[in-house]
Amino acid sequence: MIWNLLGCRTGRQRRGILPFMALLMLSVTIGCNQSNSDLSENTEQTPQAQEAAATPANQERTKVVATILPTYLFTKAVAGDAADVSILVSPTTDVHDYQATPDDVKAIASANILVKNGLGLEEFLDSTIKNAENPNLTRIDASQGIQTIDEISPVDKTVTDTHGHSHGHSHGHSHDHADGNPHVWLDPVLAKQQVTNIRDGLIAADPANKATYTTNAAAYIQDLDNLHSEFQQTLQKTPNCTFITFHDAFPYLAQRYNLKQVAVVQIPEDQLSPGDVQKAVKAVQKYDAKALFSEPGVDNKLLTSLAQDLNVTVRNLDSLETGGERDPQYYFQTMRKNLQTLADGCS
Repeated sequence: MIWNLLGCRTGRQRRGILPFMALLMLSVTIGCNQSNSDLSENTEQTPQAQEAAATPANQERTKVVATILPTYLFTKAVAGDAADVSILVSPTTDVHDYQATPDDVKAIASANILVKNGLGLEEFLDSTIKNAENPNLTRIDASQGIQTIDEISPVDKTVTDTHGHSHGHSHGHSHDHADGNPHVWLDPVLAKQQVTNIRDGLIAADPANKATYTTNAAAYIQDLDNLHSEFQQTLQKTPNCTFITFHDAFPYLAQRYNLKQVAVVQIPEDQLSPGDVQKAVKAVQKYDAKALFSEPGVDNKLLTSLAQDLNVTVRNLDSLETGGERDPQYYFQTMRKNLQTLADGCS
């Protein structure tokens, strides 16, 4: 029996044409094998080949712009490699001094998603978005639903002016933060809510990558839970510690861990004025404070000299508004340094 061209068996053939039919059978067999091989390649693609077939080669990843460093770190952690995440305010620029550039307008004009901290921190944003003229832009407010501290801070009016802010300078715009103190990211528990808001916003805008966003957010939130536990275990040893700051950035952290922040300056300057230093001295004396905290990048020569007379040590607390790192783990590295600094200052 042999196969015909359709793969069906035929009856026995006469011996005289056997060599010819053997050759024909060999040819048909090779063709069938080749055809089966082609079919196997089509049905058993590698995962990479299947992904390439499902995603057009020229399809670009979702473009996300985050406003400030903490918001960028959280967004990058959730997005991973599923989206292109960029930062609007350079990590070397204080958000209070920021002014939008034409390149920033272009970045928003070409973005799919914008993630902001909210609570009035990005006062420049409305006009920048308007100039970008991007009607398809999805906006995510990372602080949506967070219960804020309505007062700008527990600033002691006896060591500041009657408006509760002692900085004698102007950035050209107000910093009243009518929506509440915006520094919610410095409380690991509230940072979890911000990560959740970012995750939900990314999923709504880019549902194709829901699994990636969900998995990445869960891992980062677990890290935040661990950080929260570290803060609890360490700072419960020094309850009700009063610390003096030159930036009204830590009331949420203080409230969470049973500490008290007294801010003598709302917005820090690169160089403290003699008046600011004198207010800090009064606050230390009034509260018998053990800790006096400035920020990285501030010239503390005058403050350090006076602090020696008060028998207190000047230390740095980092608000994470500026920094040199873009890795999402930078948040944990900096917060653990803050924890150690607080523990040392309050002991």
